[in-house]
Amino acid sequence: MRHQRVMKKFGRSTAHRKMLMRGLVTNLVLAESIKTTLPKAKEARKVADKVVTIAKKGDLAARRRAAAILIGPQAVRKLFDKIAPAMKDRKGGYTRIVKLGTRRGDAAEMCILQYLTAAEVAETAAAATDAAKDETPAKEVK
Repeated sequence: MRHQRVMKKFGRSTAHRKMLMRGLVTNLVLAESIKTTLPKAKEARKVADKVVTIAKKGDLAARRRAAAILIGPQAVRKLFDKIAPAMKDRKGGYTRIVKLGTRRGDAAEMCILQYLTAAEVAETAAAATDAAKDETPAKEVK
């Protein structure tokens, strides 16, 4: 049974699996969209969302924590200068997974893992605000 098991192993050693996730998240930060298999995307999404949450703090300690996860200073710079400010009003769910179907060679489920853009974040925030205003109950008149 797999009680209390958090991460898939992908048939790799611990060090290889950690580097795989670091590489996927670094490429996601740099390209803002990557094409990968569905199980890898689901695991990378967890790390990617945590990195954005760290970057939203914006201080030196947060920058060092992000640098410990990401590979290369240009990824850290882009995360803190571009991605985190765009997500400042969002409380979570910074990424999306779009399924593409199966890969021809081995029938693996493929998908695109991408960060939400600043415009999409603003639209969802505006929609949530409008929905909250509409849900206020009106007083009944007798």
